[in-house]
Amino acid sequence: MGDSFTEGIGDPEPSSPGGHRGWADRMAEELARGREDFKYANLAIRGRLLRQILDEQLEPALALKPDLISISAGGNDLIRPGSDPDTLAERLDAAVGRMSGAGATVLLFNGPDVRDTPVLGMVRGRIAVYNENLRTIASRHDAVVADMWSMRELKDPQMWSADRLHFSPLGHHNITIMALNALNVPHELLPQVPTPLAPQRWQAARAEDLVWAREFLMPWVLRRLRHRSSGDGMSAKRPTPGPVFGPGIGSALPGSGALPGADGQMRG
Repeated sequence: MGDSFTEGIGDPEPSSPGGHRGWADRMAEELARGREDFKYANLAIRGRLLRQILDEQLEPALALKPDLISISAGGNDLIRPGSDPDTLAERLDAAVGRMSGAGATVLLFNGPDVRDTPVLGMVRGRIAVYNENLRTIASRHDAVVADMWSMRELKDPQMWSADRLHFSPLGHHNITIMALNALNVPHELLPQVPTPLAPQRWQAARAEDLVWAREFLMPWVLRRLRHRSSGDGMSAKRPTPGPVFGPGIGSALPGSGALPGADGQMRG
């Protein structure tokens, strides 16, 4: 469940549904290793606010009777003027309670530290408050926190896509590893380190900033002013559970794909 982050924006892959892979698809590929009965659905749609995610995706997700539900929601709210991280957390709390009460392991993503990220950096304080609320929610409902705030490597510009709003394939890959580790799932993925870049001249950097502002920032601002979303008219890329076929499928690891349910039993 979620928005563009879980849909996989920033990680293009023509062979994947919707043309994007992303951390969720990558993690599903790892969980599916050696498990013929594994099925995966991705209900996330880019641009969705927390209320929309809960209104549109919660009931369909629960209807699938899943063993594992991941949810990353609230990011699009926090970058809007006047948003309240405490109010957002209150709305999410009840939803996570329903997921956990249905017997699913809940993987709850917090926000990354965006101190040095253009545009997003201005809401760093809201993200920090929201993250603390998410830890309280996770503790209350025995959810697992996928802690992006602690991933110092996400400060590297190469972890972000050209729009500087979404993660690059490199970022999605390393986030996948973090999420699998949070779930204590064995895997063979290794962290990828960005290639050192040569120092950039000031003039070249400012030229890139101008191109970015024209191609990405201004369209984003205009959508906000017009109360429109990049996901308007779009549907989920994997609305029904199915097997995962992708670049990450391979041989199984012992115990791979086993997840602890809310009752403590191991499930696939």
